[in-house]
Parts: sequence; C-alpha cells; structure tokens
Amino acid sequence: MTLSPATAGTTEVPVTPPEKVDPPDHRRIKSSRSRSQARAAYLFLAPWFIGLFAITLGPMIASLYLSFTDYSLLTEAKWVGWDNYVKMFTQDERFMTSLQVTTTYVVVSVPLQLAFALGLALVLDRGLRGLPFYRSVFYLPSLLGGSVAISILWRKIFGTDGIVNSFLGLFGYEGQGWVTSPDTALWTLIILHVWTFGAPMVIFLAGLRQIPQNLYEAASVDGAGRWRKFRSITLPLLTPIIFFNLVLEVIKSFQSFTQSFIVSGGNGGPVDSTLFYTLYLYIKGFKNYEMGYAAGMAWVLLLIIAVLTGVNFLMSRFWVFYGDDK
Repeated sequence: MTLSPATAGTTEVPVTPPEKVDPPDHRRIKSSRSRSQARAAYLFLAPWFIGLFAITLGPMIASLYLSFTDYSLLTEAKWVGWDNYVKMFTQDERFMTSLQVTTTYVVVSVPLQLAFALGLALVLDRGLRGLPFYRSVFYLPSLLGGSVAISILWRKIFGTDGIVNSFLGLFGYEGQGWVTSPDTALWTLIILHVWTFGAPMVIFLAGLRQIPQNLYEAASVDGAGRWRKFRSITLPLLTPIIFFNLVLEVIKSFQSFTQSFIVSGGNGGPVDSTLFYTLYLYIKGFKNYEMGYAAGMAWVLLLIIAVLTGVNFLMSRFWVFYGDDK
C-alpha cells in the first residue's frame, strides 16, 4: 500500500495499488493443469469406486431386496414383504438356537481371550530376551486360528482318540468325545477362540510400551505394590486399547464360521450345540436354497453388530480413560 502526495493542511490518503491480473494465456494454462490433475486423481480412484459399487454397495442393495423375497437361486424372486423376518422370530426355532449359541460364544470367549492376551502382554512387557521372536510366535495363532487346517486339527485333538484324552489317560481318567458331546462341543470352540490371542496381545503390548515409566516410579516411592500399580496406573491408561480390542473381537466373533463348520461337519451338531449364526445362514442359503431367507438373516446380523458396537461406544464414556479427561 502506498500513500499519495498530500497538499498542505490535508491528511495523507492511502492509495491501493491495482490487483495483479493474470494474462488470459496463464489462466488457461492453470485451468488445463487443474483438469489434468483431476483426471489423474479420478483415474487412480477408479478401481476403488468400481470395487465400492460393484463389490460392496451393489451386492448389499441386492441382498436387501432379496431379503423381502422368496428366492431359491433356481427360480425367480417372488416378493413376500416382511414374511422372512416374521418367520425368523416367530416360527424358526433353529434361528433362535443359533442366536443363543452365538451369543454364548461371544459373551464367554471374548472376555477370556482379552484377559489371556493382556496377561501374556504383561509378562512379555517385563523385557524378555528375544522378545521379537516370542511376539511373532504368539501372533501365529491369530493368523492360523480361522483356517480349515487348524479346525480339522482341533477336531482331532478333542476327539475320542485325541491328544486331550491321551493326556487325561495318564492320570487314569477316561476321556470322551469332546466335540461329539452337546455339553462340551461349544467349549472346544471357545478354547480355540481364546487360543487365537495373538492380535490383541500385540496391541496390548504396544499400549503397555506407551505408559510413562515415571508414573510407576512415583507409585513405588509412595509404597504402591504391583497390584496397586496395575489397578491404578496400568489398567486405566490401557482402557482405550481394551475398548479397541473389545469392539474388534465382538465383531469378529459374531462372524465366526469356519470353526463351527469343520468341527460339526457342517450341520452345527451335536444337537445344534455348535450352530453358529453364520453357519445356519449358510445352511439356509446354500443347502436349503432359501436365499431370500438367508439374505434377511444377514441383515439381522448386520443390525445386531451395529447395535452392539453403538452400545459399546455409548458405554465407553463411563470407563474408558483417554488421559485428557478431567
């Protein structure tokens, strides 16, 4: 900003210089460059958009439509409205059984897995020699636990002639077919889920490494013991990690399928004691060819997971400590 010359007895008046205007050719070059960059961005995003609409949103919308139809994969879909949903909750006893079995599986296995993962993370956090090796070894079950091979191995281990009964025989105890008994079959799958503790354990270990050591030193000066340190320092500062693992494991547990399918031979036996929700969905859709009914079950499962996740987030405000809370 410059000042114009002023006459005697008058004040100086500020004069604003004219704005710089780009020549037309320069504006055209900038516009062409912007369009070129936009085309490049859309080109790189095209695979993601194709996957979103063709693989995710498209099938979701189609399944939502099919959930209101009578569709068997072999005939044309026939609109039946809410009949599939009414049948689920009023007439289908196996649907309610699958929901009960899955809920029991989630409620029991998730807390046990997280407690075991946290306990092992606390042991590893003490500074063992060769920690990267142990961390990798303990992480392997998370990679292998959902595979068909491990499920077959699990069925052999808990079978009549399996390793578990062989071990119990050393103490004079006559074992049983753990996977063939309705009283114990589900518990073998719960043990398998607890065994896949590697992923939450690694996350817990990373969280423990972020807790400032000066807090423990100050607590030691005040005479606090190990349990007091864990209850007053470790556990509160670790609640965001616990919450993160809890949400992930609840979602993953409701989607469990392979273990139940392999151990039960694909029918949820014995006596529907391992009839997971996803297994019953598979039976309805691909064995009984009731694809419309199976699509409705899929949307009910989506709503169940969404509601539970929302409840977890609402309840987290009462027990999750983020460090900046007052």
